[in-house]
Amino acid sequence: MDSKLLARIGTVIFIAIATTMTAIEMSRAPEPPRAGPVAVAEKSATDPLLIELRRCQSIGAAGASDPDCLRAWAENRRRFLAPGARPAARIADGATPQEN
Repeated sequence: MDSKLLARIGTVIFIAIATTMTAIEMSRAPEPPRAGPVAVAEKSATDPLLIELRRCQSIGAAGASDPDCLRAWAENRRRFLAPGARPAARIADGATPQEN
């Protein structure tokens, strides 16, 4: 067989598979939104470390030279890397906000 013919057959098969997968995905019912952990959200609003980390994030590159931000990042690392700290416990305590 000619290599161009094989390439065309492969392209047609690929397009057919992609179209079928798209149709299947579009026919699925949308998943209901997942409820987040409410207790963590309530506690994290009062966590002074989280408030400071958000402030440092909002000031951008200036946060790298801000002494308060440097202290907040050090405390966040200490909490996150604490020996024996389990991820579930840290999340439940609201101790470690997500970093970018």
